[in-house]
Amino acid sequence: MKTKIEKLTVSAVMIALATVLSMITVWKMPYGGSITLLSMVPIVLVSVRYGIGWGLCSGFLYSVIQFAQDGFALNWGLSGTVWIVCMLFDYLFPFTLIGLAGIFRSKGRIGVIVGTAMVLVLRFASHFTTGFTIWASTAADYGFASPALYSLIYNGQYMLPELIFTTVAVAIICFIPQGKRLMKLK
Repeated sequence: MKTKIEKLTVSAVMIALATVLSMITVWKMPYGGSITLLSMVPIVLVSVRYGIGWGLCSGFLYSVIQFAQDGFALNWGLSGTVWIVCMLFDYLFPFTLIGLAGIFRSKGRIGVIVGTAMVLVLRFASHFTTGFTIWASTAADYGFASPALYSLIYNGQYMLPELIFTTVAVAIICFIPQGKRLMKLK
């Protein structure tokens, strides 16, 4: 029972920390997406410390909070179906996927770093998908003949820095003694 209470408490604190960090934006894109102050690191830590089950649950709760914060602003005349697809592929899937970061935990520090980079690439892939499908008309508005190229450039502008900053931060945490203890790495 004590272990479950600890997991719930730590996960709740990490979700709250991730939410607060997501509000500290370094750069905000005009149609959604931003570079934040390492907002995904707490969810990565939950996944690494307690496993991908807890990580996915924490990531899902974090995705719901992210959607509640700015997902309802998706009122640009979208149909119900498009709105639901945006909710799924721009919020629920990509932020839930962060919870998979601990998938290679058994490989030690390198596994944690690779897992972190992998989930950020998956998050990018989800945003990229909506970018070239749902937001294809926006590409033409900006003179792009290819919606896929537009989505790659648009989403890459904030996801590449997020990937680099988050992966570097997790790598640093992996190599300091307190971080090893926090993640329960051997």
